[in-house]
Amino acid sequence: MFGGTLGHWRKYWITALSLMSLVVIWQLAAMTVDDQVILPSPIQVFAAFQSSWQEILTEDLPTSLLHFIMGMMAALLIALPIGMIMGWFRLADEFFDPIIEIIRPIPPLAWIPFAIIWFGLTNEAAAFIIFMGAVFPVLINTYVGFRSLPKVYVESAKVLGAIKDVDLMRYIAFPFALPSIAGGVRIAMGIAWMCLVAAEMFGVSTSGLGYQIWYNYSLHKMNYVLLYMIILGLLGLLIDRSFRYVVEDKMLRWRVGLTQ
Repeated sequence: MFGGTLGHWRKYWITALSLMSLVVIWQLAAMTVDDQVILPSPIQVFAAFQSSWQEILTEDLPTSLLHFIMGMMAALLIALPIGMIMGWFRLADEFFDPIIEIIRPIPPLAWIPFAIIWFGLTNEAAAFIIFMGAVFPVLINTYVGFRSLPKVYVESAKVLGAIKDVDLMRYIAFPFALPSIAGGVRIAMGIAWMCLVAAEMFGVSTSGLGYQIWYNYSLHKMNYVLLYMIILGLLGLLIDRSFRYVVEDKMLRWRVGLTQ
């Protein structure tokens, strides 16, 4: 019992020591460079946070989270049904595959001009760029999960009375594919976060964390640029850890093996 508790706390102490070491190295490097434009110090970044934390919490952070949620929700609503249908029905796979493989290689940021023309400088424009980055990882992983379903599972379900495709997809294929789908969603969230920053930086939005990076760069306020970069990294980490806790550690706990 005590060994497990000590091991648990040791993990946190090592993490804290690692972060403290990074801050110390950062401070020493900034002192060596001695140029705020090239490398702001942790003290200068913290001072920037003190002067702008209210704006970050009330304006930029809610705006970026809204863009992220809108884009991810749209990606899930489109990708999950299409991926499930393609993975289950051969005809649907043959129909959708050429369309997807033409659109998928196009970088999400290439859609920025059309996003601005179609939606203007709105939340929808930023969400559209995020959607284009997030939709394909979810769709492909859903497809792969359904396509990988062993035939014996389907035959066994039919013997037990599940004859309709809807029932087989709901009770057999979807639970089997859920780990693959979860992996696709996790990858999609990382891509969506990068697309969010790029979309806001290149003019799709007039506010948000990404927009502030570009705006402060134009003013050569590099301590603010680095501040918003750090916030983006911490927020991305929080989103990923929250997803892993809810989905992998709770919903998919049954698939954890000897690594538990």
